Amino acid sequence: MTSLAQPSSSAHHLFSRHCHAQLPVAVRGEGVYLYDQQGRPYLDASSGAAVSCLGHSHPAMRAALHEQLDQLAYAHTSFFNTEKALLLADKLSAQAPGDLNQVYFVSGGSEAVEAALKLARQYFVERGELQRARVIAREQSYHGNTLGALAAGGNALRRAPFMPLLVPTEHIPACFAYRGQQADESAWDYGQRMANALEARLLAVGPETVMAFIAETVVGSTAGAVTAEAGYFQRIREICDRYGVLLILDEVMCGMGRTGRLFAHEDEGIHADIVTIAKGLGAGYQPIGAMLASQSIYDTIAQGSGFFQHGHTYMGHAMAVAAGLAVLETFEREQLLPQVRDLGEQLQQRLVARFADHPFVGDIRGRGLFQALELVSDKAEKTPFPSATQLHQRIKAEAMAQGLMCYPMSGTVDGQQGQHVLLAPPFIIQPAQLDELVEKLYRSIDSVTRQAYHTHVATSVAVSAWVKKSVSVKTSASAKK
Repeated sequence: MTSLAQPSSSAHHLFSRHCHAQLPVAVRGEGVYLYDQQGRPYLDASSGAAVSCLGHSHPAMRAALHEQLDQLAYAHTSFFNTEKALLLADKLSAQAPGDLNQVYFVSGGSEAVEAALKLARQYFVERGELQRARVIAREQSYHGNTLGALAAGGNALRRAPFMPLLVPTEHIPACFAYRGQQADESAWDYGQRMANALEARLLAVGPETVMAFIAETVVGSTAGAVTAEAGYFQRIREICDRYGVLLILDEVMCGMGRTGRLFAHEDEGIHADIVTIAKGLGAGYQPIGAMLASQSIYDTIAQGSGFFQHGHTYMGHAMAVAAGLAVLETFEREQLLPQVRDLGEQLQQRLVARFADHPFVGDIRGRGLFQALELVSDKAEKTPFPSATQLHQRIKAEAMAQGLMCYPMSGTVDGQQGQHVLLAPPFIIQPAQLDELVEKLYRSIDSVTRQAYHTHVATSVAVSAWVKKSVSVKTSASAKK
């Protein structure tokens, strides 16, 4: 008889993300909580990786997937469409800004970005503009872990080991006011200056060689819920139009209601040529992503070769599109997007009230239920903690010990320096659970940052002061001689 017992941590054969991680085993989810084998609850303050927007074990999602499984699990898209795929595509295109009328389903965010980059290239090939092959992206962004998406991304830490494999990509600075806005510069002027960096780079490399500019509408994991200044994306749109460059917006993390809008760029007053979505589209119930393309791009392919030279085995998977359709229907039925905006304001207010005076929290930012805290060792100078403190790992571990899941990251400033904590709770979270979230987060951040400061920063400051004093004494003694 085969045993179903859980293997010990030293005996299992699972190749985990971290080879030495000793992770609890999740066995159940309910609402905004996950439970481990010992029955301990963890408040999911990050929706995993901004995925579980409807929480865990939502009855409407369970019902939709059971119904679909009873009818059809899989049909390859080279042979069939499915009813739910057609319905989901219609619903997405109807609610998307501009003329994003064509929806191409994939299995996740990285696949969606790969599809977007390849579509941009094929679009220009079919137009006879073969010289357009360059992509311009932004520093401190993340677009996925496949090689094409990683090349476009500006996450230096994740790119570094694979640089020889990556297609060369141009990168310009991000619109990151906390780190880049000058003291004598208005928010508008800063945003325009950052947007104009795109035009400068286009002119430097030759605009006729560039096929696309890609950006996260709200920067997610790499820098932590960074929103652009008003007018930034409008200026970006103008520049792309002037030089015939496609604008690709990556909303894999920030889209599908996370900011309070189904598409995050609705708040920017612009339209995009291609948009990528995932994560919240399936809410964690099924792996699914999508690329939405403008009608004009689609028409170019349809009236040309008639065939997009790209595809995946599980694209348009029957179970996945059923999940995506159920997610959007749940958003509408439960009026969740207005709730996201309201709860987002409540969360930010609670974060400000609890952390504004904390000596090691430099910035609190975000939009909707997409918030972040940037950690610093000196608030006046915005000095990041030394990388050696490994704050992100320690805060994550401490939060888990407190029964809280959050999303700390390092490299916030330049890919090496800086740390932040990203929050992206489910849309169904209640005010009392926001209180629990903020209190557990405070205890986790406070204990780890204070210990790190006294261990790494205060010691180094004291040593530096001693060295300066020693040098001063030696210099004085030498002068007397």
